[in-house]
Amino acid sequence: MPLLDTDAWHGRLYSDGWVRPAGGTAAVRAPATGEEIGQIGVADVDDVARACARAAAAQRAWAATSYTERAAVLRRAGALWEQHAAEVGDWVVRESGSIPPKGVLETSTAAQECYEAATLPSQSLGEIIPSAQPRLSLARRLPVGVVGVISPFNAPLILAIRSVAPALALGNAVVLKPDLRTAVCGGLAIARVFEEAGLPEGLLHVLPGGIATGEALVADPRVRVISFTGSSAAGRKVGEAAARHLKRAHLELGGNSALVVLDDADLDLAVSAGAWGSFLHQGQICMTTGRHLVHESLAERYVTELAAKADHLPVGDPAKEQVALGPVIDEAQRDKIHSLVTSSVDAGARLAAGGSFDGLFYRPTVLADVTPSTPAYAQEVFGPVAPVLSFSDLDEAAALAGASEYGLSLGILSRDVMKAMALAERIPSGIVHINDQTVSDEAVAPFGGVGASGTGSRFGGAAANIEAFTETQWLTMQGDITRYPF
Repeated sequence: MPLLDTDAWHGRLYSDGWVRPAGGTAAVRAPATGEEIGQIGVADVDDVARACARAAAAQRAWAATSYTERAAVLRRAGALWEQHAAEVGDWVVRESGSIPPKGVLETSTAAQECYEAATLPSQSLGEIIPSAQPRLSLARRLPVGVVGVISPFNAPLILAIRSVAPALALGNAVVLKPDLRTAVCGGLAIARVFEEAGLPEGLLHVLPGGIATGEALVADPRVRVISFTGSSAAGRKVGEAAARHLKRAHLELGGNSALVVLDDADLDLAVSAGAWGSFLHQGQICMTTGRHLVHESLAERYVTELAAKADHLPVGDPAKEQVALGPVIDEAQRDKIHSLVTSSVDAGARLAAGGSFDGLFYRPTVLADVTPSTPAYAQEVFGPVAPVLSFSDLDEAAALAGASEYGLSLGILSRDVMKAMALAERIPSGIVHINDQTVSDEAVAPFGGVGASGTGSRFGGAAANIEAFTETQWLTMQGDITRYPF
């Protein structure tokens, strides 16, 4: 039996009594063809309130459950991702416009996130603190209660499960609002896996919806932590709203990541890395290489070879043919990409490759002769666009790479690793990859950016996940009641 059957699920909200959501239903469409491939329930603000109430009611028993039982649920979930990888991966391809290898990456990462989360319940969650009084003094980590997760369309499964899995493992309940455009692979799939894994009812609610649904989730008093992944503009609004309600918001936001190619780098390998960093998933990744900073001795050849590679990359429907790039998610995103490309050319940039589209299929694009003020260089494009800017020395490279409001990921290519390390120390970035491009993530590694890219490392690895999804409580114990002077 398939894991995902939207015909059976489109009028229901997971873990909410199987009731019809007040927001009705929405069509699930494949961006490559525009065809309807399913239906999904749409949640409104009343659904959010009902789900948060059920989540809060169920959470205390889950937190009291043996750590071995919670770990077992997460391990079973990991195995289910592997068991249903082909089915879920197919939905990733059709629903988000990903090429099949990215579908494989998302399901394998989901499995790994669950396996890593399964180790969290057995972690040491406290420490003994010295006290000047004759007592035992402890600092211990407790579940926050209900965690709200808001996830985007571009890597819908990965960017949801990396918060859902550790939050559940640490004894919390979760209310997940996936993007409506990818609500099956980024929402329904997660609900079904955890249902099959034996997660008790009431602990996970999947509420596809729009802006009002997300606002209600942030505002609900039963939700103590918000884990948001999305644009910097939206993240600022989420952070402001969370602050008004005195709750923590972990924000993983946009980026305009630089790939710095030093003068001693292998040119062929650098071009390959640059193409992958800019064109993977049509550039719709927060860590996408948005700026190519290339030493002046290599810049002309780099542009020529990168443009040649871009011209030969096949673009099409990844569900029907072997391609390197699929469609962008919708017309609004395509039009934003094209506007940035055309305004860059109008401002003096040279179009070395691409710059055209057919429907939602945007050709991989290379822009040369750019300046720091060129629109497609200065702004996050979120599309398959590679602007190339040359530099003359390390001081200029550091200044250019650091002159951005974003600080998510950084790649430096050089045969001299120590020189690259020294350069990296001069550029603010939450992530640095030496001799690799900017797009990389692992379940065991802390992930997050600085500046407009977010509020630091809030996902990945035991320390970051425990910090994100628990509260610290000071607890003291002594044998007798203290006698006071009055």
